[in-house]
Amino acid sequence: MSWLPQTGQAHAADGKRNGDLCRDYNDDKNATSQDTLYTTSNGAPYPHPYETQRMGENGPLLLQDFHLVDLLSHFDRERIPERVVHAKGSGAHGFYKTTNSLEDLSCADIFKQDKMCPITVRFSTVGGESGSHDCARDPRGFSVKFRTEEGNWDAVANNTPVFFLRDPAKFPHFIHTQKRHPATHLTHADDSTLFWDYLSQNPESIHQVMILMGDRGIPDGYRFMHGYVGHSVKLVNKNGDWVYAQIHFKSKQGTKFITQADSADKSPDYSQKDLYFAIENGDFPAWDVCVQTMTAKEAEDLWESEKINVFDLTHVWPQSKFPLRKVGEFVLNENAKNYFAEVEQVAFNPAHLVPGIEPSADPVLQSRLFSYPDTHRHRVGVNYQQLPVNAPRVPYRFANFQRDGSMAFFNQGSRPNYLSSIEPISFRKRTVDLNKTHGHFIGNAIAFLSEIRPEDFVAPRALWEKVFDDGAKERFIGNVSGHMANCRDEEIIKRQIAIFREVSEDLASRLEKATGVKGYPGIAELSFNGSHNGMAKDAQLRAANGMEGDKESNQPGNNGAPRKGTHDGLPA
Repeated sequence: MSWLPQTGQAHAADGKRNGDLCRDYNDDKNATSQDTLYTTSNGAPYPHPYETQRMGENGPLLLQDFHLVDLLSHFDRERIPERVVHAKGSGAHGFYKTTNSLEDLSCADIFKQDKMCPITVRFSTVGGESGSHDCARDPRGFSVKFRTEEGNWDAVANNTPVFFLRDPAKFPHFIHTQKRHPATHLTHADDSTLFWDYLSQNPESIHQVMILMGDRGIPDGYRFMHGYVGHSVKLVNKNGDWVYAQIHFKSKQGTKFITQADSADKSPDYSQKDLYFAIENGDFPAWDVCVQTMTAKEAEDLWESEKINVFDLTHVWPQSKFPLRKVGEFVLNENAKNYFAEVEQVAFNPAHLVPGIEPSADPVLQSRLFSYPDTHRHRVGVNYQQLPVNAPRVPYRFANFQRDGSMAFFNQGSRPNYLSSIEPISFRKRTVDLNKTHGHFIGNAIAFLSEIRPEDFVAPRALWEKVFDDGAKERFIGNVSGHMANCRDEEIIKRQIAIFREVSEDLASRLEKATGVKGYPGIAELSFNGSHNGMAKDAQLRAANGMEGDKESNQPGNNGAPRKGTHDGLPA
């Protein structure tokens, strides 16, 4: 092998040997963003950090997408030991009861008339660390663990019906903008530049921004807020028929909010204190569990008629067309005896479903089905579901072939850890036909990134024009302009005002007056680094981050929605 270098011979021009070729710490630390090339963790160049591979234009994600899986896996391990997101939280125990049977739509045992189960609920803020303030302007997590007789069902929700994004690979990047600045170590309460920079480059976040900067941005504790799963799920009945569904938790206490000015007077643990002592004093908070449902055909028609995408976490279903149906209610009547054991260690996972509830092709939901249990295995341990607060409470002795690993308290004894013919285990007949429920996606694998379209501004515009009263509008302008005062780049503010202008000229004009910054006339003349701009006048501005050709080849026009023909073969 004469082509091999001789022993001791330099392998590279800089004199380093093969074993010495590695990344240089100082070079990496001091390199600017402009000096780098975006790659996967193994060094392979990759065209855009936000795109994902899907089965066709509106189907599930692909496990072969190493970029996404690697991104999420690393993201889930970025904090030890507190949660990467939702680190500051409160929790309690209680009971759920089905008051209005849902058996016509779901075969889940828990939805039978008068069925009850114990629950654990954890509320939280999203961006702050475990010692952050309860009254921060931030979405709130609202997760419920239903311990049903068919296993645990985790409804992982927020107090807002939408979120900042609809492309799953954006999530780690967005959360990074909610954390401390890598140089100054300041949060966006003192330096909001990164926060507004992300929002100004990803306009689909506008509906959530309207909610966040409005009165609902700081709920008055956890008892006075609603919860929304946000993602579309599927309810499957005993006949195998299914519908899309949105799940809502409606506070029986009503909703209350705290103004930005008043939040400064509250205790850092205000929400924890309020919840704990309300329960301790017998003032048990309760919520109604309600669902919105639509058929597969209705989902297709909704896109064709109103451009509302049931797979889009930034869209809501109009309640005038899809009214809420009450299913049951739950009450919290028991505080944790030990916060760490029962609240810090509780682990919710949107993939924890029971027969009769199935995931949809919502790409952010699909991503979370992997990301949540992955982070629990890292943060708590591979056997996190053996902890008492996470363990199922089923009427049968359950078994699987998951053995060993750290903290394996229950290791299934001497039973064979494979499918044995000598000592066979029992199986229950399948209650949900997965082929019928999920088996209609056919297409080519594509690299997908969503685009900004006019419909993205319809719901935010209704919020400003029809929901906010004059006082709410004034508070909103004060909240946004006050937060923007800590943004050190005027260009970012000009771009964000352009996005607000697509919502309302009145809103944009008020912000210009409050900030002293003249924004752009709209987004038609802008390009974004995070999203394709479907509203751009110039074709050169449409592709995100200058991805030449990608916008046209990967955006068939439906933005990932279930357009007509998606559900062919299913009953109307």
